[in-house]
Amino acid sequence: MEALAVLWYFLVFLLIAGYFVLDGFDLGAGVLYPFIAKDERDQAIVRRALGPVWDGNEVWLLTAGGALFAAFPDAYATTFSGFYLAIMLVLFALIVRAVSFEFWAADAKWRGVWNACFFLGSLVPALLFGVAVGNAVQGIPMDAAGNYNGVPLLGLITPFTLLCGLFGLAMFIAAGACWLAVKAPLGSGLHERACRLRMPFQIIAFALFAVLTALVFALMGGTDGMAAEFGLVRWLLVLLFVVCMVMALVVGIGRKPGSDLWVFIYQSVAAVSSVFLIACSMFPVLVAASPDSIGAPITLMTAGASGLSLFCMTVILCVGLPLVLAYHVIIYRTFRGRVSEEDIAAH
Repeated sequence: MEALAVLWYFLVFLLIAGYFVLDGFDLGAGVLYPFIAKDERDQAIVRRALGPVWDGNEVWLLTAGGALFAAFPDAYATTFSGFYLAIMLVLFALIVRAVSFEFWAADAKWRGVWNACFFLGSLVPALLFGVAVGNAVQGIPMDAAGNYNGVPLLGLITPFTLLCGLFGLAMFIAAGACWLAVKAPLGSGLHERACRLRMPFQIIAFALFAVLTALVFALMGGTDGMAAEFGLVRWLLVLLFVVCMVMALVVGIGRKPGSDLWVFIYQSVAAVSSVFLIACSMFPVLVAASPDSIGAPITLMTAGASGLSLFCMTVILCVGLPLVLAYHVIIYRTFRGRVSEEDIAAH
């Protein structure tokens, strides 16, 4: 197995983890938006908390898709063609979300419509991303050429993949509540509601994680790609996820001044560990095959690009990734701190 292919396998999952954390909290905040923002002042705070960072966060999704296309073109072709309708639904939802975000301040008469669009444009991607990952883990029917030959869209919805979607949704909502607790003014009603909501959704996410773990190991017998040498890594990641969720709950219960950021950090680490748990559990499989599949699972050995392509991508990564990280550091440092009255007035 080529070392660069293994490297890019985990780099793709690293990009997915980056998206899961960064765009996860603003999608989660969008899902919470109609329930947590009680008036236009609260709505302005939520939008100000997300406004400087939401578009930059979505870059991680584009980068993950581009990396999958360049490093593992066969896996890209199978997933993007098989999940075409779901991907287009997510794309349209993200477009509607972006439009509603920009038009809310400029069109006061239609704010009710833009609020609804913002909610739906956040809910659909937050749910379907988990469903997509669940299909990659559970396996999809493929023909001998590796093309998806199941029922479009509806064929991707099973009890297991739906639970994966609900798990991802719960993690996103918990992250959104944690982020709003970090950004909302102390003592405000929005801050109090965010603090109350983050723990229930973390508990729901943990419960769904336990159910999914039981399904994978008891009902499905594990995924096809589970390699014995990664057994210890898997259990360490499970332990890390549990510890981070418990720490976030304990700190959140205390509600001490300055604890909001730590709760968000713990929740983010738990999100990253869940993504890498999937990566280590599936290795070296990229897309598993269902029991009724004619084609074999898509793995590093069958889907990897040439060594020269992977080498060129690695060089580009060494140049581009530091720039992306520097951009995020600058943005988050520039807009650090809680939303102020001046920010609300400017919005």
